[in-house]
Amino acid sequence: MVDTPAPSAEPLCATRFVTIHGHRRAYVLAGRPIGTAPVVLLLHGLACDHHDWDPVIPELAADYTVLAPDFLGHGESAKPRGDYSPGGYANGMRDLLTVLGIDKVTVVGHSFGGAVAMQFAYQYPERTERLMLVDPGGLGPEVTVLIRALALPGYDLGLRVLTLPGVRQVNTGALRLLGRLGGRATRDLGEVASILDSFKDAGKRYAVHKLVTGVIDVRGQNVSMRDRAYLTEAMPLCVVWGADDRVLPASHAAVASALAPKARVVVMPDAGHFPHKDHPGEFAGLLTDFIASTRPATYSRARWRRLLRSGGTAPELAPVDVATVQGEGA
Repeated sequence: MVDTPAPSAEPLCATRFVTIHGHRRAYVLAGRPIGTAPVVLLLHGLACDHHDWDPVIPELAADYTVLAPDFLGHGESAKPRGDYSPGGYANGMRDLLTVLGIDKVTVVGHSFGGAVAMQFAYQYPERTERLMLVDPGGLGPEVTVLIRALALPGYDLGLRVLTLPGVRQVNTGALRLLGRLGGRATRDLGEVASILDSFKDAGKRYAVHKLVTGVIDVRGQNVSMRDRAYLTEAMPLCVVWGADDRVLPASHAAVASALAPKARVVVMPDAGHFPHKDHPGEFAGLLTDFIASTRPATYSRARWRRLLRSGGTAPELAPVDVATVQGEGA
């Protein structure tokens, strides 16, 4: 059952709910009515929620149908014991689209949401018109130690201590104060504070731990688009990175450029791990131009079969300076 109040009575980014497989899923549906405009599916990152997209939704809603869900285990969605893998999340996005009557989307994924977006495009190419990856996971093993720590056995006790009443307010206040300093190394600490505050929810702590242990091991990220990057030949691809990202290094943008030479790769200066929040107008313009300047992919089983049979092998990548792709495609 879908709970969708009358659009005229809702603010633009009102949260709606639908129950699928017995679990409540939260989402925002904004902009043009379904069936009258291209649909943009916005997938948030690890331990975040759909509010990460609030700065860009109003501008995108003028021209598109915009769908921004909360992943299971995040935001206002249910937090069950279940499958928190990229493949599981991709299945969940397919089911949500089906329930809402949406056939095809341009999928935009940030951070871990980028890994889910890649997985969605791989599993459901017939439903993916374009793919935009924003500081995505899956392009190299490097990842901040803060995320690696979430995979450690004592993660729950540590987070419970950090989010105790009083302790939580001190920690988040200090992080937000440092974030307001505006330095390259501290730019995203305000976002880290919001994530830390949300870990007071035991269900979210469990979900994020399950998620992280599935995609990160002692050597870093263990999920990769490298062996399947050749499949992006069948689909328009844009990769956006913040030059000052301290969570996933901007050098991964050069990896994307080498793996998918036809992709549009843009490194945004003066932006961290959340370029869509640092520069929402520029980001929305970049996405709008990407949609306007590319034809939506059309799925051909024969073409997909030829690509799979070609077995595009992952190349040995020479070091590539991120400056070689900075600003490209802007």
